[in-house]
Amino acid sequence: MKEKKSDHLLIKIAVAVVLGIIIGIIIKSTSSQAVDGQMSTQHILMNIVLSIKHILGQVIFFMVPLIIIGFVTPAITGIKNNTSKMLGAILIMAYLSSVLAAAFAMVAGYLIIPHLDIVKNVTNIELPEMIFKLDIAPIFPVITALFFSITFGLAIIYTKSLLLEKIFNELNNVVMLLVNKLIIPILPFFILTTFIELTYLDKITSQFRTFIYMVLIVLIGHFIWLTVLYTIAGIVSGKSPFRVLKHYAPAYATAVGTMSSAATLPVALKCANKSDALDRDVVDFAIPMGATIHLCGSVLTETFFVMGISYILYGSLPSLGTMIVFIILLGVFAVGAPGVPGGTVAASVGIIISVLGFDDTGVGLVMAIFAIQDSFGTACNVTGDGALALMLQGIFKKNNEQTI
Repeated sequence: MKEKKSDHLLIKIAVAVVLGIIIGIIIKSTSSQAVDGQMSTQHILMNIVLSIKHILGQVIFFMVPLIIIGFVTPAITGIKNNTSKMLGAILIMAYLSSVLAAAFAMVAGYLIIPHLDIVKNVTNIELPEMIFKLDIAPIFPVITALFFSITFGLAIIYTKSLLLEKIFNELNNVVMLLVNKLIIPILPFFILTTFIELTYLDKITSQFRTFIYMVLIVLIGHFIWLTVLYTIAGIVSGKSPFRVLKHYAPAYATAVGTMSSAATLPVALKCANKSDALDRDVVDFAIPMGATIHLCGSVLTETFFVMGISYILYGSLPSLGTMIVFIILLGVFAVGAPGVPGGTVAASVGIIISVLGFDDTGVGLVMAIFAIQDSFGTACNVTGDGALALMLQGIFKKNNEQTI
């Protein structure tokens, strides 16, 4: 079921992108002349599009603080449920892998993006003022939600409050239901209206080749980061990383096909267990944990994309200080990202808005481009889990004498 849902979402988003461009071109070609003091057909149509986009965006952004609390808090309280010595190590390694992958993407962004063939849109086209506008304010700001999640999660662990832990686990189930039943279904329509607006403003057709370049650069970045991870794993373990990596092709292919680390987990376990460099207990611990908290490919992708989209839509790259704050927080959000396609972006929408200053158009474009290549980001995540397992093998069981 997860594979079908993932495939269907990707198809819906791809269709939404294509339809958005086509409808945007059609609206742009309609009459822009007002008749007898009435709005032109072009303005009427864009008013409808912008109103729908605004309402859908308000629903999505309303859910952002709830997604943060519903996923980050239970992720923190769940730490106590595993007393293995390896738990702290894999948490640190997964976080560092994600943050350093994002830092690598940031450096690449500063070096590469200004040299891409990006047309800085100078257009006199203005959007009509919305006639209907419904504002749905979030319950509290994003940073407040993140601080609440971290402090309450740690306090629940310290006080051993089983009741609060159960409440937040139930909240996790409720938020997951809302994500799957509300946010995911309306996401293609939000992306559709976003691409209509961008096409109407001449910000898509002139940049299409740039988006292709960005996707290809990110894919190359995935393989570079996997090379870095497995090289470090080989050094830490004292074993050839190819003894693990050579078995991962089926897991990589499955992740590309499903866009889901959870759906790929059985295959990843089978692949890792084939390696003679890993003990069974290390595999059984590291691979499921990695599938939950290690999202190096996804954060690498998102970091490069937000920089590219910032340059395209807003005319400049975010400052270094802004990007550092974004990356540090993105690593935290990745740990609690919901297990749905595009979950990393869904969990981090808040910091895309609050830290980078993106508007709903920028957020919609990030979601669309991220979703189109999400399968490759997931494949990088899953394959990278094998490197973490090899690192744990080297740290805790290098001579097969220590116990976990």
